[in-house]
Amino acid sequence: MGAACRAMANMGLAELVLVEPAPVLGPLGRAMAKGGHHVLEHVRREPGLAAAAAPFQRLVGTSSARDRTGGQPRIDARELPAALAGDPPGTRTALVFGPEVGGLTNDELALCHPVVTIPCHPVQPTLNLAQAVLLVAYELYLARLAAGATAAAAPADPGAGPATRERVEGLVRQGVELLEKVGFARDDTFDGVLRDLRRLIARAALSDREVILLRGVCRRIELALARGRATPRRRTGAGAGGPGVG
Repeated sequence: MGAACRAMANMGLAELVLVEPAPVLGPLGRAMAKGGHHVLEHVRREPGLAAAAAPFQRLVGTSSARDRTGGQPRIDARELPAALAGDPPGTRTALVFGPEVGGLTNDELALCHPVVTIPCHPVQPTLNLAQAVLLVAYELYLARLAAGATAAAAPADPGAGPATRERVEGLVRQGVELLEKVGFARDDTFDGVLRDLRRLIARAALSDREVILLRGVCRRIELALARGRATPRRRTGAGAGGPGVG
């Protein structure tokens, strides 16, 4: 972790969030963080990835080339700047790195889009954490240099870009409760369905307005269920005698 702090400082990154259980950053960590003590001293710790990711609008997952990616498409680290270029300036983005032994779980990868890999020689196909942090951050730093953006990033516009993970998780919780009410979560396959839904939502990069819209749809459905009835409208197809659409 100390070496990762130094790598972040080398590439102009300063915000580090650790998901528990995480190591204690003692004297060895401080020694390895030479030049990156400002990162080490302001580390934030959170009990889980959902809490750590709450303030961010996009999560970028990382996976070794030999790993499964939880169904997410993979891109090379060099392709990451272009993949993020379409986001509005100031979009809060987190790079998510897993433990060296097992990496990120399928459930954690489902929250991320895109998923980044770093090609390695098959004799030794994995990197240690600090190496991975340095290489991914390096590609982003090169892109900033090429764009002439070595100054501080533009301030975030609260109305621009994808919704934060906190808002998206609120929508997911509401959706899960609704699916449970209608009996959709009836067996042990639901965890896999939920993982797929999270992947879909991560790819969609929903805006605040879209999250509000979908939560409104869920509320209307909940009200209809509470009344014990639904009132679907029937539409007719275009043209005389067109087929009815429920």
